[in-house]
Amino acid sequence: MNMNDLNHKNTIREVLSGASSFLNAQGLEGYAAEWLLKERFDLSKTTIVKRGSETMPFEMKARFFNDLEQYIGGRPVQHIVGHEWFYDRKFTVTSDTLIPRPETEEWFDRYLKGLPDRQLTVLDIGTGTGVLGISHKLERPKDEVTLVDISPEALAIAQKNAQQLGADVNVCLSDLTAELQSGKYDLVVSNPPYISTAEHSEMDRSVLEYEPALALFAEQEGLEIYKRLASELPAILEEDAQIILEIGYRQAASVKAIFEKVLPDADITIWKDMAGLDRVVYIQTVK
Repeated sequence: MNMNDLNHKNTIREVLSGASSFLNAQGLEGYAAEWLLKERFDLSKTTIVKRGSETMPFEMKARFFNDLEQYIGGRPVQHIVGHEWFYDRKFTVTSDTLIPRPETEEWFDRYLKGLPDRQLTVLDIGTGTGVLGISHKLERPKDEVTLVDISPEALAIAQKNAQQLGADVNVCLSDLTAELQSGKYDLVVSNPPYISTAEHSEMDRSVLEYEPALALFAEQEGLEIYKRLASELPAILEEDAQIILEIGYRQAASVKAIFEKVLPDADITIWKDMAGLDRVVYIQTVK
């Protein structure tokens, strides 16, 4: 089967089935066809089932085929449609930001459920699309949330997402904490660049070509940003504060050791993700 064969398919069900089979034959994920169809045309799975016997309109088929060709060419599906979901909300994504991952959503949900019932000051460092800080603000409107990123382009996307979703957050263009105004924080969350530059050759082509290297790679075996955060964060933390950092699955011991040196009295634990891999360093400071 090739793309031309799909032109002979007429109903929504036939086109979708043919597209999924075609992607599988190319060694790609067949489910991407349904995802693209749903997200491009704002269709639920139920709607697709109910309308499956209807003829797919010409314009719809042409747009769908164009999306498929882009995906076959290596472009991430999220970039094709311009968004990704995080905590049941639609966030704009571009090549200037990382695509939100399920493992990040998992630890966001975990920490959110364990927060104290009082107003918190929250700092999201390296915010990218803004999914962490914006989602936090929407789930806990009483908290004061600040989004920080070194990239003007990424920060513009975060601002756009905040406006579209109605999240009243502060934004700051800053290299980590350098440009922050005076003040202290109860909670710092961050998904910083943590991939070693030596691992460049191991990365998927779609990630290297379509996601920003600034948000992916870090020097010193991927530990550079954690070392800088360890030197900067103690000065801006409230006495009883939390730091939550996403990490590479082989970095837990190293990142924990980095923060033990500057916060020797803190309670530092490692959270695993749904795959059983080390994913988060959680730090609870002590009064």
